[in-house]
Amino acid sequence: MKIALIGQSLFGQEVYKELRKEGYTIVGVFTIPDKDGRADPLATEAEKDGVAVFKFPRWRVKGQAIPEVVAQYKAIGAELNVLPFCSQFIPMEVIDHPKHGSIIYHPSLLPRHRGASAINWTLIHGDKKGGFTVFWADDGLDTGPILLQRDCDVEPNDTVNTIYKRFLFPEGVKGTVEAVRLIAEGKAPRISQPEEGATYECIQKKDNAKIDWNQSAEALHNWIRGNDKVPGAWAEVEGQKVTFYGSTLVDNGSIAIGQPLQIPGASRAATVTRAGLLLYGNDSKALLVKNLQFEDGKMIAAAQYFASGSSAAVELTEEEKSFAEQMRTVWQSILNNVSQIEDSTDFFKSGAASMDVVRLVEEVKLRASNCQLQNEDVYMNCTFQDFIQMCVRKLRGEDDEEELLVDYVEKNINNMSVKMPHQLFINGEFVDAEGGKTYKTINPTDGTVRTTTPTESNKINTILYNTEFCLELADLMEQHQEELATIEAMDSGAVYTLALKTHVGMSIQTFRYFAGWCDKIQGSTIPINQARPNRNLTFTKKEPIGVCAIVIPWNYPLMMLAWKTAACLAAGNTVVLKPAQVTPLTALKFAELAARAGLPKGVVNILPGSGALVGQRLSDHPDIHKLAFTGSTEIGKHIMKSCAVSNVKKVSLELGGKSPLIIFSDCDMDKAVRMGMSSVFFNKGENCIAAGRLFVEDNIHDHFVKRVVCLFILDLFQIGPSELTFSQRRSRIPRARFTPIAISSHWGTIGFFFEPTVFTDVQDHMYIAVEESFGPIMILSKFKSGEVDNVLRRANATEFGLASGVFTRDISKALYVSEKLNAGTVFVNTYNKTDVASPFGGFKQSGFGKDLGKKTCCCYYVAVVLYSCPVKEMALHKDTFRPLRVEQATS
Repeated sequence: MKIALIGQSLFGQEVYKELRKEGYTIVGVFTIPDKDGRADPLATEAEKDGVAVFKFPRWRVKGQAIPEVVAQYKAIGAELNVLPFCSQFIPMEVIDHPKHGSIIYHPSLLPRHRGASAINWTLIHGDKKGGFTVFWADDGLDTGPILLQRDCDVEPNDTVNTIYKRFLFPEGVKGTVEAVRLIAEGKAPRISQPEEGATYECIQKKDNAKIDWNQSAEALHNWIRGNDKVPGAWAEVEGQKVTFYGSTLVDNGSIAIGQPLQIPGASRAATVTRAGLLLYGNDSKALLVKNLQFEDGKMIAAAQYFASGSSAAVELTEEEKSFAEQMRTVWQSILNNVSQIEDSTDFFKSGAASMDVVRLVEEVKLRASNCQLQNEDVYMNCTFQDFIQMCVRKLRGEDDEEELLVDYVEKNINNMSVKMPHQLFINGEFVDAEGGKTYKTINPTDGTVRTTTPTESNKINTILYNTEFCLELADLMEQHQEELATIEAMDSGAVYTLALKTHVGMSIQTFRYFAGWCDKIQGSTIPINQARPNRNLTFTKKEPIGVCAIVIPWNYPLMMLAWKTAACLAAGNTVVLKPAQVTPLTALKFAELAARAGLPKGVVNILPGSGALVGQRLSDHPDIHKLAFTGSTEIGKHIMKSCAVSNVKKVSLELGGKSPLIIFSDCDMDKAVRMGMSSVFFNKGENCIAAGRLFVEDNIHDHFVKRVVCLFILDLFQIGPSELTFSQRRSRIPRARFTPIAISSHWGTIGFFFEPTVFTDVQDHMYIAVEESFGPIMILSKFKSGEVDNVLRRANATEFGLASGVFTRDISKALYVSEKLNAGTVFVNTYNKTDVASPFGGFKQSGFGKDLGKKTCCCYYVAVVLYSCPVKEMALHKDTFRPLRVEQATS
C-alpha cells in the first residue's frame, strides 16, 4: 500500500520508521518548512532514505485549497494518507483523494477533548482515564468515525510530558501502525462518534493559562500540571509574571516550615520551603510546586525563590576559560542559526528545543566527566554566561548542596524512637513514586502495618568514589546499629539480638572489608611470544561495569544489600537496588545514611516494589550492564532469560539450596547436636544455606534425635511473653506453600509464625527431602555405618549446590567428603561460619558468581596488547609505561 505521511515532529518520525519496517511504501512526506535553518525530524529521516519530502508553508489561502500544492500532492499517487501529528489545515481535496481516505492520530478518547490541546484538557479536567484515538478524517473538527482507541490510567501527578512519554507517544506509534495494518487487511472499522460526552476546548496559550486561585488545591494542581510545560500556568507574583512547573498534591498532615510568599488572589500566603513552593487552595489543602520561571526565561528551583540572584559571579581560571570556549563551540554547533554566541545568548530564545538540552548535557559529560548535569540545570541557566558559571561551580564542587530531606515514619519501640524513611531514593533524594503509588508493609511479629512505601522505576548517574566514603558509611551504620537492628526486626521478623550481631554487624564488616579493595583492583602483566622479535606485551586492567542492578531477598535485607552493594561501590560502579517488596525499610534507612556519609547523588538508588514491576524493568533495562540477584531458582531463571534478551548483561545468581549435613558416628556429639540445630534453625530457618537435610549415621541416629528433642523441651520452658516477639523459637512463614496463621496463646495473638518441626525417617523420594524448606524444619535421614560413598551419592542427589557440611573427628574422612560434596561451601565440624573475606556462592541450580571475598568486585577485564621496548630499556624509560587513566564506560 502506498502511503503519504502528512505531519511533523519526533512522533511523525517514529510512525514513518515503523511503517517502513512493516514494508509499506512511503511515496511522499509532507511536513512543515525548516525553522531557523533546521529541518523537522520527520523531514530529516525521510530525506536520509531518499523519500520525496514536501515542505509547504500552507495548503490553502482564505479557506481555498492552493491548486499547485494539491497537484503536487496528487502526483505521488498515494492510496492512504496518514496524519500522525499535523499542525496544518489540510484541505478536503487532499483528505478525500486517496483510495482508502485519511486517518488521523488524536491524543484523547474521542469524542472527549476535541481540539488541539487535548492532552492539556485531559489533565485540567482531572480525568482518571486518558488515551488516544485513530479516526477517519472528515470535514469536521476531530469528528470522524473511530478506527481504533487505546486508554490508560492518568496518574494523580501526571503532566503533559509524563503521560505523553509513558503512553501517548510509544503506544500511539504502535496504534497508528496497527490502524494502517487493519486498513491493509480490510478489517478497519468505522464507528460513528457518539454525541454524548463530546467536548471541545480551546487551544491552550500563555494568555489563557493564568491561574485562578479561587479553586480547590486539586483543581489548582490539575491546572498547573495540565499546562506543564507548554504553555505554562502563570500568576502575578511580586509584580512579575511567574510560571509554575512540577506540581504535586501534598498530604494534609504536612507541616510547612519556610518563608511566606504573598500571591495576589490566593486564599492564603504560599510558603517557600526546602522542598519547593507550597500553595493552598480555597479548601485549605496544599500542593507543592518544584520549579518557577520568570518573564526573562530564567528558571529556578522554587525552594531558591528568595535566594535567586544572590550568588556573585566566579572568576574563571585559564583552564576554566578553555572549558568555556569549548562549550561556546558546542553552543554554536547546536544553535547554528546564531552567528555568534555571546555571554547573553539565550539557549531557548535562540531556537533550542528539548532534544538540544539532552545533547548539551551529553556534550558537557564528554568534556568534563565530573560535571554531572541534569536537564533542569540547562533550563535554570539558559544564558551562556549563567550556564558556564553553573558548570564551573559544579566542577569546583561549589554548587549549593541541598540538605537531605527525609519524610520519616517514627515509632517508639525497643526503648528507642526509630525513624524510618518510606519513599524511593533516586539520584540522592527521597521522592514519591510517579502518581503517588504506595503499598503497605506488614510487621510479621504482630500483623500491624509498619508503613506505606512507594513503588516505581529509575534514574542513574555514574560517579567514582573512594575508600574514605566506604569507611565513613561503615562508621555511620555502626552509630545507628541499634536503630537498624530494630527496623530489621520489625521489617523481617528477625530476632533482635541476631539482627544486631549478624544482619547489621556483618553489614558493617562488609563495607570496611571492601573499603580496603578500592585502590587494589588491578590487572596483570602477561608475557607473550607469538611474534618475533619478542617485544610484545599484554597487560590486563579492570574497569567499572557501570550501572549495576541488585535484587535482594527478605531474609537478610540489610546484609544482602551490603554484600552486593559494597563490592559494586569498591569497583567504581553505580547501583540501582530493589529490596524485597515486604522488607524495604532497612534499605531506605541505608540510603539515608549513605547520603549523610557524602555519597554522590545517583550512585546508590533504592526502588521498592514488586519483582514483576521493578525487578522486571531492571532486568530489561538496556543501560544496566550487570544484575546480581539472590532469591528463588525459578525467578533466577526468568531474570537470566530477560538479561540475555535485553542486552546480554552480566548476571550473578545466588538461588535456592537444599544443603546436606552429614554427621558421622565419630563426631563430637555435643557440638554436632548444637551446630546441627543451628544449621537448621538459625535465623528461624530463613537461611539460604540452612541444612535442608541431615544425614545421621544409623548407630547414633536415635541418640541424636533424643538430644535434639530434649533441647527443644528445655527451650520451651525458658520462653516468656516478653521474649516472644523477638524470639528465635517461632518464625514468620516464608513461602506461600505454608498457610499463614496467627498463633494465639494465653499471651494473646502474636503474629505470623511457623512452629519448629522435626521430621525423622525421611526417605529420599519424599517431597520434603527434595524441596527447599526455608523455615524452621529439621529433616533427618539415616545412613548405614561405613557407607560413605552411598551417603555422598544421596547428599549430591539434588538440583542445588549452595552449601554442605560434615561432622567427624577423622580428618581424612572430612577432606574426602568435602572434596566429593557438590557445593560452593563445605563446613567441617561447624556451620553458618561465613566471613566477608571468604567467597560465597553455589553450584548447579543454586546459581553462579560469588559474593564476598577478593574476586567479587564488579569489573570488566580489558586486555591490552602492545609493542614494547626490551626489558632493560624499559627500566631506563619508565615514562613510556605510565598507567593509563581508565574512564567509566557507561553511565
